[in-house]
Amino acid sequence: MADHDFIPADSDPVARRTDPARNLAVLVYILQGLFFFIGITALVGVIINYVKMDDVTGTWIESHFRWQIRTFWIGLLWLVIGTLTAPLIIGWFFLLGIAIWFIYRIVKGALALNDGQPPVRD
Repeated sequence: MADHDFIPADSDPVARRTDPARNLAVLVYILQGLFFFIGITALVGVIINYVKMDDVTGTWIESHFRWQIRTFWIGLLWLVIGTLTAPLIIGWFFLLGIAIWFIYRIVKGALALNDGQPPVRD
């Protein structure tokens, strides 16, 4: 399913907020945000994404799970690059950049989830 093909959320805001899959996506955004304080939480979040992916396939939440998974893996890649190059000073810029990017992805995704939309709109 492409990012622009999604099943819209229930138009009833109360029903949307009680959707168990939505609540899992909220939990993963929280776990990703907690990564800055407790590093392992992002790993826990991506595990939840992979374990529950079959349950959300074909729903409006699927795009959020894919967004969260991409955020984790791209963030991890640049975290490793930044850490390895930190002694060369340039790594500190990588780490700052990836921290800003990671926060941006969490906020953008969470706001879209709150609006019942996919994180990426065409």
